[in-house]
Parts: sequence; structure tokens; C-alpha cells
Amino acid sequence: MIEKVNPSHPDKVADRIAGAIVDLAYAAEENPKIAVEVLLGHDRCLAIIETSAKIAEWDIRQAIRRIAGKQMIADIVIEAQDEHLSDNQESDFRCGDNGIFKGMPLTEEQKTLSKFARKMYAVHPFDGKYILDGERFIICQSNTSSAEMRKLYPNAVVNPLGDWTGGTDVDTGATNRKLGSDMADSVTGGGLHGKDLSKADVSVNIHAFLKAQRLSKPVELCCAIGDDTVDGLPYPEIVEEARQYIHSVGGFEKFAEWGLY
Repeated sequence: MIEKVNPSHPDKVADRIAGAIVDLAYAAEENPKIAVEVLLGHDRCLAIIETSAKIAEWDIRQAIRRIAGKQMIADIVIEAQDEHLSDNQESDFRCGDNGIFKGMPLTEEQKTLSKFARKMYAVHPFDGKYILDGERFIICQSNTSSAEMRKLYPNAVVNPLGDWTGGTDVDTGATNRKLGSDMADSVTGGGLHGKDLSKADVSVNIHAFLKAQRLSKPVELCCAIGDDTVDGLPYPEIVEEARQYIHSVGGFEKFAEWGLY
């Protein structure tokens, strides 16, 4: 059983904004330290940013408007990252947080639903969520004729409450609230989005997920803030693996669109 939401779901809009802000930090510095939380809905967006990189507030506002809409009124809080946390990474990358992580190989059901969600989003780029549970297939797609959708997918449960508009005018969004959609059966004690690569919540999650796909079996890891090795590997190697993965998908904002699969 799996749920997948598309990039226009309000929670994913929040993730994408957080990712775009992290991209701005990496454009300003090679290895910035940054953590971003975004809450939005009903034409308001609050972004709280702790960062070592200097990011122009105008650029942040432009990213919010581009992703969430020109009507969005942004409340932006920018603070320097705690100096003790920054010192932790001064000489070399070390684990930036405590955490537990479980990477799980994807099932065929999960791969199928992910492909369907992308296909649907290419035609209907509006708030949508989809569930596949064995024989039961549920499609909730906003800004679309439910009657027409039922003709296309006669074996699916389509918009059980009828047509709906969705988006941030109907619902609120928050960073890292759709980790089930982003990670399938994988488990984390933190969140994937709005953080730099020194954070275990990003890099160790990516490492555990990729390793689980390679081995086709579960991978369970834990780490403590300041660790210089994780899973028997120097922490800088974990960070570099994640850096290459993020680069391969087009950056943190693009990563936030669909998560790990």
C-alpha cells in the first residue's frame, strides 16, 4: 500500500520552496549550512531560515512567488546558524545530527504508482494524490472533471467527494509533511527537505535508500551528531554520494518535487 502526491500538493509546494532556498545557499557558497522551514496557505507563506550563506531576501521572495504563485505574501525570517553547530563542520564534514534511518527497496507497486503520478501530473499539473492498495486504486485529482476521469479509469475510485479545486487556497502546506509519499516504506527520524548536505537527515537518508536498492534488502542505520563515520564509511563520502544524487536530479528544489522515487 502506498500514497503518492504530486508537486502541486500544498505540502510539496512547501518542500519545493524550501529546496529552492537551499539551492540559493549553494549558489552563494560551496558548502553552506542551512535549515529551512516553510508553512503556507491562503496566500500567506512563512519561511524561517537558519543559514551560513548570505541569501538576498528578494531572491527568496521571487522563488516563493514562482513556485506558489504571484499572490503569495511572504514573511521571511533569516537568522545565522548557531555557531556551535557551525563549528561542528569547520574542519571537515561530520554528522550534522542524531538520527535513525531505514532504507527499503521499492516494490513494483510503488514504482507503478510513482510512474502513474508523473504521467498524470504531465497532463493535470494541479494538486493531486493517489493511493494503490493491492486491487484498490484511488485517484484524487483536483481541477479535473471527475466524470471524465472515471471514464478513463473505470476500475479506480475517483474523487469520492466529487470535483475539487485543491491547492494552497484550500489546504495548508508544511515542509516534510509528506515523507511517506517521498520515501515509500523507508523510515527516518528527520526530514529530507530544506537542509544542506551536512545534515544526516538528507545525506544518510539518501545513502540508506540507495544502498537498499542496490542490495534489494532493508538497510538500518543510526548516527550521532559529530560522528565522522556512518555505516563504516567516512562521513564526507556519505555527503559526496548525496551531493552527486542531488545533482543528478537537478538540485534540491527538483528533489523536493517527488522525493526519493
